[in-house]
Amino acid sequence: MIVAGDIGGTKTHLALFDWKKDRVDPVRLESFHSADYTSLEDMLTEFLAPPTAPQSIDDVAAEKGDAVEVERPAEKPQKIDAACFGIAGPVIDNRCQTTNLPWVVDGATLAKQFDIPRVKLLNDLEAMAYGVLLLRPDEVEVLNAGTPPAQNQALALIAAGTGLGESILFWNGSRYQPMPSEGGHADFAPNNDNEIELLRHLRSSYLHVSYERVLSGPGLHAIYDYVRDSKKNEPTWLAEQIKAGDPAAAIAEAGLKGQADIAKQALDLFASIYGAEAGNLALKGMTLNGVYVGGGIAPKLLAKLKDGTFMKSFTNKGRYKRVMSSIPVKVVMNQKTPLLGAASVAASLSK
Repeated sequence: MIVAGDIGGTKTHLALFDWKKDRVDPVRLESFHSADYTSLEDMLTEFLAPPTAPQSIDDVAAEKGDAVEVERPAEKPQKIDAACFGIAGPVIDNRCQTTNLPWVVDGATLAKQFDIPRVKLLNDLEAMAYGVLLLRPDEVEVLNAGTPPAQNQALALIAAGTGLGESILFWNGSRYQPMPSEGGHADFAPNNDNEIELLRHLRSSYLHVSYERVLSGPGLHAIYDYVRDSKKNEPTWLAEQIKAGDPAAAIAEAGLKGQADIAKQALDLFASIYGAEAGNLALKGMTLNGVYVGGGIAPKLLAKLKDGTFMKSFTNKGRYKRVMSSIPVKVVMNQKTPLLGAASVAASLSK
């Protein structure tokens, strides 16, 4: 049995797999609100705890004072052969200080505390990249079919959610090998006057404006604030919804439904910048075999990503427009892809 985990700034998914060779469904899967726990160790302790046995007839009899002697075998902890966790943050020497949580996760510490022979930590996008290789055709949506070359070339993965992650998968001659990256923290590069003004707006709050400051849930909110401050056209009802709940969700819903021009403008800007940075990643890695758009935001904004705004910016690379147009671009619809990737790595460790 193996344990796999997808540790995000907002949610963490943990699963048990009886994974021998090929992809299988988890034996058990649980989701946790990451901020409710002080460490991954606390969360794993809860997840791996033996299940509490339901009250039996004998228990009821004992409560009534009847003399009943019952022998029950003690619940034994589940024996784990290997574990792999994808974590939102840089992993160095199998150790990670998470980017959006006050956690330090150490593979050696986990192995010792939970008696797991092999524990491997991966950057979350590295884990998702392994998972992308296992996806079925019905688990992606095509933004651009492209015309990939006959021989295997590199792939790219970009994923906006709580933060922004990026990864490149290179072909090593026999299989794809994901590379960890912190490309989401690279400098935001505006492409036009409107984006230059957005950068100026963000620099009033941040000394360093990365792509993650723009391409994430908080980033969509930041774009919206910029449009609001420059256009002065915020409906009162939308302002109240944003204050009362999830700002990014409220903005996305209003924009997709065409209920507020300010939200539509924010989504236009978000999709355009998303496409541009996906194209940047493809150029840097010459990922001619495809770009995958993962994370929690893309499936929710699928209609917007499909309207042409994303791909227009993706291909707008001057003399390389023809090359960019040939690259397949797909949206990852399976939200458990990072968990699948972590499970596949854990399975390889248990052999």
